[in-house]
Amino acid sequence: MRVIAGSARRMNLVTPKGEDTRPTQDRIKETLFNMLQNEVPGCVFVDLFAGSGGIGIEALSRGARHAYFVENGKEAAACVAENLRHTHLEEKGTLLKQDVVLALRNIHEKEADIVYLDPPYEAGQYLRTLSQLAAMSWVTDDTLILVECPIHEELEGIGDLGLRIVREKNYKTNRHLFIKRKACDEDSSLSGQL
Repeated sequence: MRVIAGSARRMNLVTPKGEDTRPTQDRIKETLFNMLQNEVPGCVFVDLFAGSGGIGIEALSRGARHAYFVENGKEAAACVAENLRHTHLEEKGTLLKQDVVLALRNIHEKEADIVYLDPPYEAGQYLRTLSQLAAMSWVTDDTLILVECPIHEELEGIGDLGLRIVREKNYKTNRHLFIKRKACDEDSSLSGQL
């Protein structure tokens, strides 16, 4: 795995051994960041279930102001730390070696611009984590939440959390969902229709 573009371009990243983490393929990562190219420079980026940190490091390499890496696995967290050192981006990154729910409470920003969520598939973490994110004051109307999930994953109940899917990008076996808070007038117009 490598950094695709920016200040750390072409640098290789270390990844944990075994099947516990699933690094995003370079082709998919490149497509994603091409879609985000105007959003990343100067942003606060949060990489949840960070694995080796490849997504957050790509954001930093492309000009993100700061990135939070949330990873509870011991070996994976060590990879994130090593990759930040290797790419000379450690001063712009904060590694939180904690469960996601606890870590979300330890992010002290006025606003996060982009939150990337790629939990282990089949672990039932999507709605649990989205529910926690919806309760965070630093997730504002302008915050973009990106979810990487299997192509067949249905996030039913997302509307009940005050969130909505604004865009989808499908790949061969997985997809990215672009999620934002519902606008206040969406809720009132919906209730008026009932």
